[in-house]
Amino acid sequence: MKTVIIIDDEPLARAIVKEYLKDHEDFEVIAECNDGFEGIKKISELKPDLLFLDVQMPKINGFEMLELIPEAPSVIFTTAFDEYALQAFRVNGVDYILKPFDRDAVRRSIDKVKALDNFFQRREGIDLEKKIVKLLESVRPSMKKNVFLVAHRDKF
Repeated sequence: MKTVIIIDDEPLARAIVKEYLKDHEDFEVIAECNDGFEGIKKISELKPDLLFLDVQMPKINGFEMLELIPEAPSVIFTTAFDEYALQAFRVNGVDYILKPFDRDAVRRSIDKVKALDNFFQRREGIDLEKKIVKLLESVRPSMKKNVFLVAHRDKF
């Protein structure tokens, strides 16, 4: 189960994302935030896997908010402005969807999140396999050196 926080100053936009995420049983909305400061608090408290993040909000914008988070989760930017797209990908956004968006746009973004997760799981699995092989290879020679016989009833 992937946990999600929706951060947007527009209640309707948050409601739409939440409604569309109901189509994805493996994603759970754990909080909704009105602004970046509330978002920072909830992110540090709840440690979500994914953010749906508006760019332009009062107080601080979405990019400024991300700068204040030591380890940001994956981010899908949701905004009415296309001019921030390049900046969104520079901060490693998974996707950038323009308002008003539809159910299919959210589905495509969720598919990208899943594809990235699968990529990193395969990569971690390969790295883990290599580490196990290396560990076994390092243990095998030492095991040969420490072989000894134990006499039991004068038999070896």
